[in-house]
Amino acid sequence: MKKSNIRKIAVSAILIALGAVLSLIKIWTNPWGGSVTLLSMVPIVLISVMFGTPWGLFSSFVYALVQIGVDLAGMMGWGMDVRMWVGAIVFDYLLAYTAIGLAGIFRKKGVVGVCVGTVIALCVRFASHFVSGYIFFDIWMPETFSNPAVYSVVYNGTYMLPELVSTAVVVFVLYKTNAIKRILSQIEN
Repeated sequence: MKKSNIRKIAVSAILIALGAVLSLIKIWTNPWGGSVTLLSMVPIVLISVMFGTPWGLFSSFVYALVQIGVDLAGMMGWGMDVRMWVGAIVFDYLLAYTAIGLAGIFRKKGVVGVCVGTVIALCVRFASHFVSGYIFFDIWMPETFSNPAVYSVVYNGTYMLPELVSTAVVVFVLYKTNAIKRILSQIEN
């Protein structure tokens, strides 16, 4: 195995672990469910920015599996049927978290490309959660809502919008920091 491949695997493993730990630190929890974490997606975005979209998607998929493991015990108490389990695993975990790997799609375009890629990745994550809420979890829609699409947008938007904004801002600041640029250039080579 080449030294650069070992470095890429090691850095990715550390960042995936960091993202998993940060996902356990809840800044705010929505009364309906979902929460804003302490920048848990930033390490996963950095993998895609550093190593490119294909590696970012692979690493994000691994992160999705880790998130399933972290959240599985809590999911057991949700009272879901088989259809809801499949929907949650596929849309709320595998597709949603793997989408974060798209963040590096415009990484060669500098800070603007990195920020646009990050926003696109998190919008795709939101879309996956939206589909899940609309198709599989509309049965939990409060009576104050009459439309499952609106419910899914509100439910998922209350935590995904703050996550999107905080992740994009921190990635922007990190990318503009000279020390981070040096680290990224050393890792990429």
